[in-house]
Amino acid sequence: MPSYTTEDIRNIALVGHGGCGKTTLVESLLYHAGAIKHLGRVEDKNTVCDFEPEEQELQHSLNSAIASADFNGCHINLLDTPGYPDFLGQSLSVAPAADTLAVVINAQTGIDSVTRRMMDWGREHKYCRMIIINKIDGDHPPLADLLNQIQDAFGKECLPINLPAGGGTSVVDCFFQTDGDTDFSSVAGLHTALVDQVVEVDEDLMELYLEQGEISPQQLHDPFEKALREGHLVPVCFVSAREGVGVKELLDVFKRLMPNPREGTAHPFINDDDPGTEMRPELDPDKHVIAHVFKITYDPFVGKLSTFRIHQGTVTKDTQLLIDDHRKAFKVGHLFKLQGKKHTEIDKGIPGDICAVAKVDDLHFDAILHDSKEEAHIHFQPVGFPKPMAGIAIEVKNRGDEQKLSDALEKLAGEDPCLQLERNTATGETVLRGLGDLHLRIILDKLRNRYSVEVQTHPPSIAYRETITKAAEGHHRHKKQSGGAGQFGEVFLRIEPLESGKGFEFVNKIVGASIPGQFIPAVEKGVRQALASGAIAACPMDDLRVIVHDGKHHPVDSNEVSFISAAKKAFLDACSKANPIVLEPIVEIQVTAPDTSMGDIAGDLSSRRGQIKNTESQPNGRLLITGQVPLAELTDYQSRLKSLTGGEGSYTMDFGYYQAVPANVQQELAKRAKSHAGAS
Repeated sequence: MPSYTTEDIRNIALVGHGGCGKTTLVESLLYHAGAIKHLGRVEDKNTVCDFEPEEQELQHSLNSAIASADFNGCHINLLDTPGYPDFLGQSLSVAPAADTLAVVINAQTGIDSVTRRMMDWGREHKYCRMIIINKIDGDHPPLADLLNQIQDAFGKECLPINLPAGGGTSVVDCFFQTDGDTDFSSVAGLHTALVDQVVEVDEDLMELYLEQGEISPQQLHDPFEKALREGHLVPVCFVSAREGVGVKELLDVFKRLMPNPREGTAHPFINDDDPGTEMRPELDPDKHVIAHVFKITYDPFVGKLSTFRIHQGTVTKDTQLLIDDHRKAFKVGHLFKLQGKKHTEIDKGIPGDICAVAKVDDLHFDAILHDSKEEAHIHFQPVGFPKPMAGIAIEVKNRGDEQKLSDALEKLAGEDPCLQLERNTATGETVLRGLGDLHLRIILDKLRNRYSVEVQTHPPSIAYRETITKAAEGHHRHKKQSGGAGQFGEVFLRIEPLESGKGFEFVNKIVGASIPGQFIPAVEKGVRQALASGAIAACPMDDLRVIVHDGKHHPVDSNEVSFISAAKKAFLDACSKANPIVLEPIVEIQVTAPDTSMGDIAGDLSSRRGQIKNTESQPNGRLLITGQVPLAELTDYQSRLKSLTGGEGSYTMDFGYYQAVPANVQQELAKRAKSHAGAS
């Protein structure tokens, strides 16, 4: 039985760029809270959270991990996340389980792209945020300058609640006390700034503060939590995880100042029966169970392990739980708390806590667990993952391994929300897509090392699309008579372009019985078949509306096959008059590199039909370059960037939008598709 209540729980997700020391910080927090007896090191491959072979080899986190500690009556769930941009999906996937996003910044390297991304994401999704400046003991630029950079980047609401002292050998509290010697700034001044910032969210308290001139920490607690929820305050703490400086003080900050599940931003669920209505669970242990699965792993010893946060009700070993809208329940049987790769069986899980179950095959990422049909039609508010744009085409090296590869990829995709598997019917390729080259390389390593599957890879075909630019009419009569039963179907339709991103609409405007109702699905099926194979370059078509408005049928010879064929050819007839075009994906690219490489990078991107939108100075003589580039031009960019920057450059990319390809590219794609069709 847990010895803590919902009010005692703190769910903290540590996020930030690779190399900022999140895993080392989690290790130090566990050690100083007494949860582990020995302090592990990433270099020694013995930390609680980096236990996968690929992580230990690379000495960087590649997956999220969960650990917990009890400190002075407070139960702290720590969610360690990877910092490489290629594994951003792992960071975002665990965020719904947290009440606080703790953004860790390396004092030596300062603000970077992932820091900005997670701070912006947390603000957009209304998470309580804090900043932890790590590695304050080493050689680094002045910490006062870094604090100024943080406030310039994220707002003056980023205020320290402690300050380094003794050259980074200790920290001094600025919230609960008003004096002390520090390496920079004034404890009294920062204490006043913090109180001023907090009381601004409570008019009555502000009036009392103006009258009395001081407010007790107890009076500040509720407005402090409100300031966190509203983004009016982002506390900043200083630590050295390696040396243990400020770690116990950080644990105390978690306990005394960070929100418990009742105080954090409420996690909204969406009601499928009423999409515009949000449903907010109650943190009541006696109500129906509502839990959200935010992590799936395949453990070599316990099998499929599903980790979830309980948002309502109590889960015990005997609880019968339903998955999404399924009607068949499963019995929990064994309920676990996680400590890295170790699993400790527990009797029950309470609202706000994080638990896991094993060997439930039907569970999947983002599943909703509940014990009442009343909750059968809810799902979690979407996180908004980056779209996987980097891709490789894969095939098994050894014949007979196809099923083995399929099973392995299904498990890997189940663990990673930003890993996608595509089957390109036009080219016959199986394409694995991720967030970057490193992401895909690690997946290939897991295929080989964990699942013993050898694959061959090559660059995939680009995911071009087709659309139309004007409305047009189409018609076709399918008539076939061969001695037996005949075939007859005639379709008149109109096609119209839609705005980008609107997808496909099928509209039935048949009046009377020119096409009987039972054949309308066949008409739509024929149109969809034509959409899949395209009109120019064998690429899928999108962003258009098809309106079927007339046709003819025969009482004996008409059947589904006839109308499928007639609709397909009527659609292609319309497309030939609608000025069809080929679209290519444009990606938003962020390049981080030494400022001395700016000219070479700009010239190279320009040669790839790219456009630079902005450049921003970074610490230590580096630049952040943002721009837009056609995805087709980036197949060799990783090696090219290394060459241009002497191995010091890196980049990330996200899907931006689709735009028409140049005329010469469209002609080449059409020629290639025609050649491929002739060969087959």
